[in-house]
Amino acid sequence: MSTLHVLSHSPFGDDRLSSCLRLIGSADALLLSGDAVYALQSGTAPFTALEHRQIKLFVLAEDAQARAIEVPDWAEAIDYPAFVELSIHHDKVNSWL
Repeated sequence: MSTLHVLSHSPFGDDRLSSCLRLIGSADALLLSGDAVYALQSGTAPFTALEHRQIKLFVLAEDAQARAIEVPDWAEAIDYPAFVELSIHHDKVNSWL
């Protein structure tokens, strides 16, 4: 059973990202949206944590572009229709509110 984990809050304000990374399974995927895309700022602890994990990482391209965040090649930038496809592809969707 796979889960799509969706994070939308900045990784610098709380520990949602680290909690998610502790729970994420090998069949799961992580989608960064909203302020969560700040986790992709090179040289930061969240960036390093994501870079060294072997997870399927997706980023809403629109949110990265709005915040001038470059999506690294080990993550995949997607649009909203692809987000819907990801949601359908996984058994569960867990939004980290």
